[in-house]
Amino acid sequence: MSFAKKIYPLAVLFALTITCQSEWANWRGPNMDGSSSAKNVPISFTQEKNVRWSIPMPGSAASTPIISNGKVFVTSTDPKKEELLALAYDLKSGKQLWSHVVGTGLNQDDRSNYAGASPVSDGKHVLFFYGTGDMAVYNHEGKLQWKKNIQDEYGKFYFLWTFSTSPILHDGKIILQVLQRDTPVHKAHQGGGKHDSFILALSLSDGKKIYKTSRADEARSESKEAFSTPVLYDFEGKTQLLVTGGDCITGHDPDTGKELWRWGTWNPNKIGHWRLVPSPVAGKGIALACAPKGAPVYAVKLGKSGNLDNSSISWQSENGSNVASDVPTPLFYEGLFYVAHNGKKRSHTLSCVEPVSGKVLWSEDLGVDGKIEASPTAADGKIYIVTHYGEVVVVASGKTFKKLHHTSMGPGRNGRVRSS
Repeated sequence: MSFAKKIYPLAVLFALTITCQSEWANWRGPNMDGSSSAKNVPISFTQEKNVRWSIPMPGSAASTPIISNGKVFVTSTDPKKEELLALAYDLKSGKQLWSHVVGTGLNQDDRSNYAGASPVSDGKHVLFFYGTGDMAVYNHEGKLQWKKNIQDEYGKFYFLWTFSTSPILHDGKIILQVLQRDTPVHKAHQGGGKHDSFILALSLSDGKKIYKTSRADEARSESKEAFSTPVLYDFEGKTQLLVTGGDCITGHDPDTGKELWRWGTWNPNKIGHWRLVPSPVAGKGIALACAPKGAPVYAVKLGKSGNLDNSSISWQSENGSNVASDVPTPLFYEGLFYVAHNGKKRSHTLSCVEPVSGKVLWSEDLGVDGKIEASPTAADGKIYIVTHYGEVVVVASGKTFKKLHHTSMGPGRNGRVRSS
């Protein structure tokens, strides 16, 4: 399997337009829901048209570039030296500002590599994290602030697949989830003992532990593994940390890690191979949790505490419908949810759903060849979807489906683009 080896022009051009009005300082943007309030975002573009700049990357990575204070930060790899890289570019020109080696090693399987997590920035510092456990914080000029390895300090990761989750920032804290198996799965980890899944908060300034909270689940085997990223959501004047994985969704106090509520399971039969990839997304007091492998999407009503029963489910999609997602995280934009799905007979759909009622306003095949694993992104009334092959589709947001643009920006059929 091959990977995309460049930042695609759309990703950079889109970043140029949104940075004028807001930063895109983490994987899912300023609202942590895939949306931006930017205006004058382009509709029409090709590899030659409306491209500000394009640069080759040292190697493959599945991370999404972030934008902060006129700089683009992204992870990459050096496949020959098997190094994990932290990179910075000038947003206007594409000039590389600095590059650092953070760790070594590429992957533990051929489906992805260790450079899958997106950076995150507070406007002065930028944090990089890799599936090896390597974590480093630099200032925007590229000076190392501190560096550590999470596995060395908190135990080996127990994952069948190459681990990835993106860290987030909240009030000077780095928050990282590690939702993993409780027993070793690879020979290299044998004898490591039993491990819990956990939520970890570190100080951005020096990397010291603020809290480490166990995050229990009743899942089996691979279903304990999650590759999602936690998100923050403000509800009724309080900020909650939403976490999906291990066959359940939980809400936490981001300042302490304390669990406030949980709902689950979407896996009552305890199927053992339901690893989770999509992150949660919230809007209008509803948190969406996507069960794996084309199973339903569940809409959880926020506001209650403790162990929630099914009375807290506002709606769930029909089993086998297009309102499902095995990999892409849904988008919340201008009061509506948008869910990308790879269905049967090579269909690749986008569905628009009303958050409270679950009414499907439209569900349309996008007419693309490549699988969708990047998450949809929106600004200026437009939704952008990227496929494995580097195809980019632009769809109008709102209650009526309208396809605005379809072009190829990537490597074609030998690509595997996952960057949003």
